[in-house]
Amino acid sequence: MSHVDESYLVGLIGDGITASLSPPMHEQEAREHGLLYLYRPVDTAALGLRDEEAQAAAPRLLAAGRELGFNAFNITHPFKQTIMEHLDEVDEDARNLGAVNTVVFRDGRSVGYNTDFSGYITGLQTTMAEPDLSQVVQLGAGGAGSAIAYALLRAGARRLTLMDLDLDRATARAAALQDQFPDQTVAARPHAELQEALVTATGLAHCTPVGMNGHPGMPVEAAWLRPEMWVSEVVYLPVETELVVAARAAGCAVVDGGRMAVGQALDAFGLITGRQADPERVRRHFLDLVARNQG
Repeated sequence: MSHVDESYLVGLIGDGITASLSPPMHEQEAREHGLLYLYRPVDTAALGLRDEEAQAAAPRLLAAGRELGFNAFNITHPFKQTIMEHLDEVDEDARNLGAVNTVVFRDGRSVGYNTDFSGYITGLQTTMAEPDLSQVVQLGAGGAGSAIAYALLRAGARRLTLMDLDLDRATARAAALQDQFPDQTVAARPHAELQEALVTATGLAHCTPVGMNGHPGMPVEAAWLRPEMWVSEVVYLPVETELVVAARAAGCAVVDGGRMAVGQALDAFGLITGRQADPERVRRHFLDLVARNQG
């Protein structure tokens, strides 16, 4: 490679994100495309900012980055909702979700997108050509769960059942999604009915922290998993959660949590550079990074 045609300066604004895997994933894929691409975490915790102070600082950091010539920022917890009002334009899906995780500066304007939901769809469809979305049960209706529920409906889920230890949260989320997707069915059920709900499920989307480092365990009984259903996992540290291992053993098609993390990065990289990242290459790099972090 004799010269670099394009250069990108990208940031990540969030709280406690200095060790994020996004910078090395983006930078490595950019090298494969012959791009000069610097991706820097802007960690409000490392800057000593907390709560309201951090919320006030996030739009200032975004504006400063824009003035300094940054091309884009990824936005993560806890700024995905509050950053929206500070943007010139918000993509329709991000507006429907009420959350932005990618901001691109284009033609003098800041444009917000959400690749959490699209990254989930990318991961699902990378793993299965045509996942059966006729009757999906989703466990967990919090932050990640909101994006995944929207993704499943956007991908064509005919019936989506939301279950959460907090039934009120699941019910409110289901009602909001039902309004957005009137031709599909969205309902909430008590967590106690999970075993019963899985009897007819074509897929299970797991969206809680159970199984991640520090939260070991299984969100469902292994005996409830049937080979006819697919299982998707949101946790990616570790990638091989107890649920992923049990679902494979049960003969289910499995989408591990790394698929969504990689899908999110693929979509963000595409928005920032206009180039298509290589899914399997980014996946391999991601798994290498996770192995190093676990080591």
